[in-house]
Amino acid sequence: MDRTLVLVRHGQSEWNLRNLFTGWRDVNLTPKGVEEARDAGRKLKEAGLEFDMAFTSTLIRAYRTLDLMLEEMGQQDLTVIRDRALNERDYGELVGLNKDDAAAKFGINQVHTWRRSYAVAPPGGESLRDTLARALTYYVQNILPQVLSGKRVIVSAHGNSLRALIMVLENHDPDTIVERQLQTGAPLVYHLGADARVTEWHDLGGGDPSPH
Repeated sequence: MDRTLVLVRHGQSEWNLRNLFTGWRDVNLTPKGVEEARDAGRKLKEAGLEFDMAFTSTLIRAYRTLDLMLEEMGQQDLTVIRDRALNERDYGELVGLNKDDAAAKFGINQVHTWRRSYAVAPPGGESLRDTLARALTYYVQNILPQVLSGKRVIVSAHGNSLRALIMVLENHDPDTIVERQLQTGAPLVYHLGADARVTEWHDLGGGDPSPH
């Protein structure tokens, strides 16, 4: 049985380019982000991958990335499910701030704690633990059953919401998952056994290794 799960962080967004905290702000892809998404689709096609269904967040940078990948693959008629559980981490009062400006406003150590700790949330926002709780619940209840039934599934989402899935797939703990970097527009291909554990996985590469 083919139990294939592909995870893709969206292509570069306009606020990635400007080094701003984005969170749930709905910003579009840059021209580079569009090309990253198309390149991801081409790589998936070259790898011989086809999908039975797709999941994405409700934010345009994620679902547009998915649309562009599927267009390159000739799979525009694929069933796509959008859900806010896969949205990026909510950065609260940090949203819209340049990361350097945030460090000047709140202090570099405090901003580092908000960005890199597992359980500490910025004012009015979510911690990584909060984000993982909602995304992982959604994965277990909605995505994983489809994969275990033999469907080939692709998920286009965000650095932090995808960390929830990767935490389980790659056996990370709270200390190591905060350091797991995801490139934009770089598909991660996982093959699962009947017990939901990964039997093999590989990174198709490319994209921008910026952390958030």
